[in-house]
Parts: sequence; structure tokens; C-alpha cells
Amino acid sequence: MADKCHLCLLGLIFLSSLLTGLSGVDDAHVFISSGEDVRLPCNNALPGCKYTTWNYERFRDSAAVELVAGGRKKTDIEKHERLSLESDCSLNIKSVTKEDCGSYICQQWTGPKGQQKQQGTNAHVYLNVLHVSSSEISAGRSVTLYCQLYSYPQVSFNDLICSGGIELFWVNQAGDKLKNSDSRYQISAPGHCIFTLNTTIQNEDENREWRCEVTHRNKVQTSTTYTGKSSVIEIIVKFAVFAVFAAPTVILLQIICDRRAENKEKP
Repeated sequence: MADKCHLCLLGLIFLSSLLTGLSGVDDAHVFISSGEDVRLPCNNALPGCKYTTWNYERFRDSAAVELVAGGRKKTDIEKHERLSLESDCSLNIKSVTKEDCGSYICQQWTGPKGQQKQQGTNAHVYLNVLHVSSSEISAGRSVTLYCQLYSYPQVSFNDLICSGGIELFWVNQAGDKLKNSDSRYQISAPGHCIFTLNTTIQNEDENREWRCEVTHRNKVQTSTTYTGKSSVIEIIVKFAVFAVFAAPTVILLQIICDRRAENKEKP
């Protein structure tokens, strides 16, 4: 038990150093919500970025994918259209997805081709993506909203994040934190860095917003909002019901109008 506590403590110290920059000037943590654009800084950049390389690792033991080489982005990778390199060698990613989370490594190389040498150390940027999804939603029915922070690596590192001064929680439109003490909401944490909000959607909830926030030491890092809307299926059903009841009325009015027209035509 003591060994486990000691290991956990070391993990928390490591995480804290990453978040505060004490583990080295080259490390950084970036938090972003899915769908937004993000800029990943390169803290060991050389002027011109001619020898800049960006590599990406989804998991700790996965093979690194080269995104940028020699200051130019690779065109044979799936997300190359969403990537761009700035003049300070930082990497831009448009419309971030939860699959973009992971470790991004900026390197600088100099020298002739085939004899290049790395200049300085690796600049690590850990991208954490906040993503919200939901079960099918319709008025008068229970709905579950899922808020999850995707990190690197996905399992063990999430454990450290959830216990390292970082919090996930749901707030209402007024910014008040939602709690289980409110009989309308049931909040739980069923897995690694995932918080769920269960509630029953009412008619007055149309366009109501619920927001999931990520904070580090009480400072909001990023947030994402879910807006309550009737499902497409529900709208179709309502329209169909309306049509069923409205059709006889329309037909009756048409008959009355036709008979009046006939009576006017009679001498």
C-alpha cells in the first residue's frame, strides 16, 4: 500500500511540474474544446523554422507520426489540411477532434542532408481535448450528457489529471456549479476523467445551456456548452400528429367552400 501511495505521489509531482513548467522550459500543457482551433507553441524554435520538425504520439508506446519536416507540413497524413506552421514555428490545428489529443514534439535540426544534428532538446506539448456528447434527447425524457477530457496517454495519465488539481464539473447558464443536491440533476463520474449529467428535459429547456468546465487550481482552462433542443424525430412526430388532425378540417373547409360556390352559381 505504501509503495502505491509513493508511486501516486511521484505521479502527481510529475504532473504538477508539467502544468507549472518546472519540469523544463520545453514542456507545456494545452487544453482545448473539440471543434475549436488550437495553437501549439514550440519553445525551442530557431529563426525561420527551416529545420523545424513536429512529431505526434497518440499513445505512449505508439509509433510517432511526422507532421512537419524541414519546416514544411507533410501531405501524406490524414489531417494535413487542418495543419499549418506559423512564423514562430508553432503548430496550428483547425477544428480539433478528440482523436487529436496526445503528445506533440517540436524539434530543431541543422546541417546538410544526411548529416543533420538536433539542436537543443525536445519541446513537448501535451494536448488535452474536452468533448461533450449526449444520449438521444427529447422533451419529457431523461437525457445523459457526457463530458470527457481526452489526454495522453488515455488511461494512466487521466488518473493523474483527475487527482492533480484539475477538476471537471457542470455549470448552468448563470455559471453556478450543478450538484446532486438539486433533485433535478444526477451527476456522476463513471470512468477516467468523465463526468455525466443526467436530467429530464422539459419544454422550458428549449435552448437552455449546460456547460462543462475544466479548471486547474480554480482557473478555467477550457469549457464546452451543450444546448437543449428537441430531437429531429420528435419534430417529425409532432408535425405528423398535426397533419393527421388538421387534414379533416382542411377537407371539410374545402367542401363548404365548394358548396357555397355551387349555390352562388345557381339561378
